[in-house]
Amino acid sequence: MIIQENIDIKKFTTFHVSAICRFFTEIFTLEELNEALNFSVNNKLPVLFIGGGSNILFTNKTFNGLVIKVNLKGIQETLGNHNNQVFVSGMAGENWDSFVSYCINKNYGGLENLSLIPGNVGTSPIQNIGAYGVEMKDSFYQLKALNLTTREIEIFSFDDCNFGYRESFFKNEGRNNYVILEVTFQLTTKKHKLKLSYGDIMDELNKDKISEPSLKEIRNQIIATRKRKLPDPEVLGNAGSFFKNPIIPIYQLIKIRENYPNIPFYTISNDFVKLPAAWLIEKTGWKGKKIGNVGVHEKQPLVLVNLGTATGKEIFSLSNSIIEDVNKIFNIQLEREVNIIL
Repeated sequence: MIIQENIDIKKFTTFHVSAICRFFTEIFTLEELNEALNFSVNNKLPVLFIGGGSNILFTNKTFNGLVIKVNLKGIQETLGNHNNQVFVSGMAGENWDSFVSYCINKNYGGLENLSLIPGNVGTSPIQNIGAYGVEMKDSFYQLKALNLTTREIEIFSFDDCNFGYRESFFKNEGRNNYVILEVTFQLTTKKHKLKLSYGDIMDELNKDKISEPSLKEIRNQIIATRKRKLPDPEVLGNAGSFFKNPIIPIYQLIKIRENYPNIPFYTISNDFVKLPAAWLIEKTGWKGKKIGNVGVHEKQPLVLVNLGTATGKEIFSLSNSIIEDVNKIFNIQLEREVNIIL
């Protein structure tokens, strides 16, 4: 294990925002992880774990602690108790989309709608990542995590993780207490339960005259759609969706529809609906707007972008302005999806 000093985190995050970390290391084994943790304890340093760096924003120019990039690698699979079940485990440092591709190439169903989401396998449960009507929890089986206090490896079942919309135990009460090492998914080997009704997936498949799509065809269509609508972080720094889609009570929706009768929504229950944050942001006039080094993407207003040399504070300030305007017009408080490092 090599510990470096005064490293700019810029190249390790998709926002490409400059922030100097006092110490930085990449770990490839559990032994190196424990060695890095010992270093942090001996030097009384706060620790920050990163994976693909796709859901994080540093708002200060320095981080006076140890950043540990988790690069644990490996994929394993085990057949289930019946012939339509397989368990696939990915180590935390595996790239998420590469892991999805591995499963699709094996014709394992369940993760196809989550294609091309940036990040690593180990961070996927923290945020309970989701797209096109599917969430990670829908195929989740269990995970292994290191307890940072006891240094023991613990196994977390589905119920242990307290998954919610872009929420989990590891984002709330378990925050800063664990580092995820491995995640296992329960997937299907045939007779896959496809989810094609969300967004324009089915419309696009129909355009290509695909009536009974394979997993690969669904993945290819979703990749094409995401590339068409979302900016490439390597070209334009961003962290994907910056805000959560708000969930509000139906009585509030009824009130909003008095002025906006065509507002789109998704029914969650008899009492609550989910609104697309992108629509709310667009209606406040922020879509495509640029302020100095930051902006709101012209095709997807959920995405805040670094136009070149933006600081974390500039991006955070932009998000504050958007939150204030949406609250002023709709009386809805948007929540950030991105992990803000203050």
